Amino acid sequence: MGAASLKDVARVAGVSVTTVSRFLNGSLDLPDRTRDLIETAIRDLNYAPNPHARRLSLGRSDTVGLVVPDIATPFFATLVAAVEAEADRRGLALTLYATLNRSGRELSYLNALHRNHVDGLIFVTNHPDDGTLAEAINGSGRVVLLDEDVPGTAVPKLFCDNEMGGYLAGRHLARAGHRDVLFVGGVDAMISGARRFAGFRRAMVEAWGGTARVRRLAGEYSVAFGRAAGARYLAEARSATAIFATSDELTIGLLEALRDAGVGVPADVSLVGFDDVGPLHLFAPGITAIRQPVRELGARALSLLLDTDPSAPATAPREELLPVTLIERDSVAPPVR
Repeated sequence: MGAASLKDVARVAGVSVTTVSRFLNGSLDLPDRTRDLIETAIRDLNYAPNPHARRLSLGRSDTVGLVVPDIATPFFATLVAAVEAEADRRGLALTLYATLNRSGRELSYLNALHRNHVDGLIFVTNHPDDGTLAEAINGSGRVVLLDEDVPGTAVPKLFCDNEMGGYLAGRHLARAGHRDVLFVGGVDAMISGARRFAGFRRAMVEAWGGTARVRRLAGEYSVAFGRAAGARYLAEARSATAIFATSDELTIGLLEALRDAGVGVPADVSLVGFDDVGPLHLFAPGITAIRQPVRELGARALSLLLDTDPSAPATAPREELLPVTLIERDSVAPPVR
């Protein structure tokens, strides 16, 4: 015989299913005799309430969603682990959605909120938006944007201090004597690309004025683009004496291209990375990098999500920045020419 259902309890107690449901969730006061009938039926049938169904009847699932472009990279893997740990600490379940950085998959996962499968979404995208994604996010209820912005959205937003990260990298290279530098990072349509470049350029101009030479190669945060940027640097006579690669993946791709060409770091060119989630300290030499507080980003994002009232009227989006840190290793030296 299968497990007893709510309908079985109602039949034995001689009351409606709605009466039993409201009694169990504490929203209905009953006469003593009716209460005794329901409690006796529950005991005799060995009825165990379905906690998931009960939560759904109250309009919640005690489950939050995390939407990320990828789970294979160290950055996103660490972020997922951080959100999972914080959800577990709060007694919540986490549903993970990997979009492969495709807008169609992002939009389908936003619909999970409408279907009441999750109570809210922490949302990470990694590509520019034409307005379609922003419209969907604004109509989805409880959403927090993490790591990258989607312009036009009126939801809480949590980023690292990208501009300060770029500034710290530029200042570090300038103090080592570099004034001809190459920036490899995201496009201006992404706030990480625009802000990291703005901070980097500001530091170089502060140090060198009009004699600073700051060039830029913009593309995806991927090993493949890092290799392509390295190949282009090598093909253009390697005039820059230092490179700022603004993700772990870009850093690895650049190092592969430089190694294959016999170009040493920092003997021939200095290098600063960004993220510092991957094992950059294990390279020879260890790679100086701007460290993102990835674990803190994950935990704080969940706190913001739970503090968001989806029924409140839309206001100017609240943006919160977490600080970054320069981790000095051995990949920066004075320019050799």
